[in-house]
Amino acid sequence: MEHFRSLILTSIQPIRWGDMDALGHVNNTVYFRYMEQARVEWLDALGFITGAAEEEAPVIVNASCTFLLPLTYPGSVEVRMFAGHPGRSSLPTFYELRKVGEDAVYAEGAAKLVWTRASTGKSTPLPERILAAVGAPA
Repeated sequence: MEHFRSLILTSIQPIRWGDMDALGHVNNTVYFRYMEQARVEWLDALGFITGAAEEEAPVIVNASCTFLLPLTYPGSVEVRMFAGHPGRSSLPTFYELRKVGEDAVYAEGAAKLVWTRASTGKSTPLPERILAAVGAPA
């Protein structure tokens, strides 16, 4: 299967003073929050967060981050979110984190979303809106 990635969102988020740890750079756990915020913004724009029915929803089954350069305050982080090739009920997502105004990639991440039915906790097919939003090839 060929690799498929589609840019689906760019999120600009402030780096807060409190994001840093005792070593003077953004704590590793905060990178996951930056990626989460981008994912929530994307899902919200598609109508799956605010006012969404709770019958079906995505869950994260795995997440990873490769830290390449330390982010530091002050500044803003640009999170580019990409979608991979969707499965029946899953969607791999990928992230690149940069400091606004710089070309260097500070971190790369991934998170696999699985669409689930709340009443059973079992996976269910991805909604058509998700498939259309990622421009999934037929």
